[in-house]
Amino acid sequence: MRDLLGGKGANVAEMTRVLGAEMVPAGFTITTAACIAYVAAGRELPEGLDAEIEDALGRLERLAGRRLGDPEDPLLVSVRSGARESMPGMLDTVLNLGLGDETVAGLAARSGNERFAWDSYRRFAQMYGNVVVGIPGERFEEEIARVKAERGVELDTELDTDALRELTASFRALYELPMDPREQLRAAVRAVFDSWEGERAVAYRRINHIPDEWGTAVNVQQMVFGNMGDSSGSGVAFSRDELTGAPTPSGDFLPDAQGEDVVSGVRTPRDLSELGEWLPDVHAALMDVLRTLERHYGDMQDTEFTVQEGRLYMLQTRNAKRPAQAAVRFAVDAVAEGLLDRAAAVATIDPSTLDALLHPTFDQGVQTHVLATGVAASPGAAKGEIVLSAAEAVRAGAEGRDSILVRSFTEADDVAGFHAARGILTSEGGKASHAALVARGMGRPAVTGAAAVQIDIESGEVRIGERLLHAGDHIAIDGSRGTITADDVPLIEPQVSREFETVLDWCDELRTLGVRANADTPEDAARAVALGAEGIGLCRTEHMLLGERQPLMAAAIIAEGESERAEAIAALRPLQESDFEQILRAVDGRPVTVRLLDPPLHEFLPHPDALPEGSPERRRVEQLQESNPMLGTRGVRLGILFPDLYEMQARALFAAAARVPGANIEVMVPLVAYERELEIARELIDRVAAETGFSGYQVGTMIELPRACFQADRIARDADFFSFGTNDLTQTGLGFSRDDIEGRVLGRYIDVKILDRSPFETLDTPGVGQMLRMGAWLGRTTRHDLKLGVCGEHGGDPDSIAFFDASGIDYVSCSPYRVPIARVAAAQAAIARSR
Repeated sequence: MRDLLGGKGANVAEMTRVLGAEMVPAGFTITTAACIAYVAAGRELPEGLDAEIEDALGRLERLAGRRLGDPEDPLLVSVRSGARESMPGMLDTVLNLGLGDETVAGLAARSGNERFAWDSYRRFAQMYGNVVVGIPGERFEEEIARVKAERGVELDTELDTDALRELTASFRALYELPMDPREQLRAAVRAVFDSWEGERAVAYRRINHIPDEWGTAVNVQQMVFGNMGDSSGSGVAFSRDELTGAPTPSGDFLPDAQGEDVVSGVRTPRDLSELGEWLPDVHAALMDVLRTLERHYGDMQDTEFTVQEGRLYMLQTRNAKRPAQAAVRFAVDAVAEGLLDRAAAVATIDPSTLDALLHPTFDQGVQTHVLATGVAASPGAAKGEIVLSAAEAVRAGAEGRDSILVRSFTEADDVAGFHAARGILTSEGGKASHAALVARGMGRPAVTGAAAVQIDIESGEVRIGERLLHAGDHIAIDGSRGTITADDVPLIEPQVSREFETVLDWCDELRTLGVRANADTPEDAARAVALGAEGIGLCRTEHMLLGERQPLMAAAIIAEGESERAEAIAALRPLQESDFEQILRAVDGRPVTVRLLDPPLHEFLPHPDALPEGSPERRRVEQLQESNPMLGTRGVRLGILFPDLYEMQARALFAAAARVPGANIEVMVPLVAYERELEIARELIDRVAAETGFSGYQVGTMIELPRACFQADRIARDADFFSFGTNDLTQTGLGFSRDDIEGRVLGRYIDVKILDRSPFETLDTPGVGQMLRMGAWLGRTTRHDLKLGVCGEHGGDPDSIAFFDASGIDYVSCSPYRVPIARVAAAQAAIARSR
């Protein structure tokens, strides 16, 4: 019931059934439907919700044997969010709710621990003021720092009862804290609902493609206390190592602390391995719980626990967000252990995270001066200039500058900066801190808890050990080893691990969708084959004619006489032959789809202002200028107006293929809208093949215009294959210019819920997707054996791949580094289809 109860509510309910009610604190869930209704009604609680909460609270009070607001023996509760998909740190929580001036005395008397009672009251006043009232967290931290300084202590746990009383009073002076616990609860529920619409939550949803209409549930749960002294504590535990996936539980904990202390990053926690030394019985019980939950869910688990005076309580569990290498290691180990079969193991991997396995790492052959070390919180290496705020990271990204976000500790509001930065460095926190969790989820390298890093935001200074740096200076971090350096260390391409190779082999057995790569150079082609590409689905010949060769191409276009044009084209042919031959040799007999010239003329021509005034060349260039070149003389139109260019390319391709044994070539004609266009182009290609004596090739077209989809049955008469160019099909189908829409319109369209993500990132299946399906269906009504491919950027997007798999497409083609991702996504699509 995740859709209704949210992930946390559903998992707590199920965990209660699996582990028993004595280990999971009791509570109730306010559903996501209530949140959706609250937002739709303009932040008004749905009618009848108060009565339902009162009924549920009454049941909880009877079960707990305590009443909310009882001055002698008060029930305290936590109020936590719980969206359908985990959004760590993005939504709000209120702990210790139910405390007030009278109930704090009752809690002290019942527990026999006055310091604990006032510490809980201080925490509640701080959290309520921040979450519900909206007072910045810094105001409270400043007060805590002041009181600690006055008493000469470093840690919150060293503050005595009088100090905690003083702190609580200073917090209370900032706002009016209601003493009615039911009023507190009502306000806390509203605050959690409001956090769904908060800036950081909205930013996180945009980045992770979580729909706004899902809403969040609210979980009201009986408090258990990790801040009751030396035999109490709180922590986060993973059923396996959350960085590597190794079958050893890992995590963090803090004695005499509540859960927020562990995940906030304000205090540096202890490693879970030390729990056995502190409380061996609790450690043994926790290890047993982790094994039980992993077997039950069939996936690596991320849990939160509290120890109250030596007794273990489990507060939540969820499938662990983990970096790519941990996901791959878990999948392989789970099959070896008999926990999962291959299909189920592959289904646990988030293919979008696999980029991290293909990210650069430090060149270990180069000696670097390590300034400091911290916790290896999220793998991969990154380098860039120091930025000290999320806003600076976003600005740097927009200007094309790589950055490392450096903070004491990160907060939920920093999510946009995480997305923009190349890596994250914090001076506090551990592997379960906000910085670590979000970085791992986004595939960003991160080093946390680097105590030697001291940050002065006002002066823009960062001291790392003995080295003084400033905002804008360059540093590098290794999130796999936890190291920091100011050296310009080279980053090297990663090697695919043995476990990853195993998973990819399983995926190849499971999938039915082929995976090719887009490659325009021999180097790209060889890299694609090494990463498992079954061929080249798009070789863009225009990329071979730019740069140093552009003057030759320009001369061929602007030549006024046939002899001049023939001379320029003749100079291009051997260059094209060499390019084609090298690519064909690199793929060793795999199919190569060569797209004939496609871009508009202006990409090959010099700007008129760069030519002498009144010169014939300038006049010719001015004559060829177009007001809308992307819809002008490009694609097959170029080949019909300048047939010598397409003939040159065909001759070069066939000549190259004749020299490469086993060459498997497919000639693709771009931007076809009319069947006669392809008929003319095919006649030219077939004539050249006959004249050169070459056979065994195929001719097809790129389907990238709506009319081509609607007339695909006619176009298929002269086509051996279709390759859907979803980039241009999206532009022409939606009337969007990619460059303009993403910079000017997309953000607003997402804000007002016209779109939930860029249609250039994930295919617009209701519109563009249906045109693709129509083109595929109509084409195969003419030729049942018509081969169908996709060669746009969507060919490497996991969500789009699932749609292509369900649409009868034979293969997708994507950038070389997306090939492993496409292989996994294609396998998952086949698994989902078979269920």
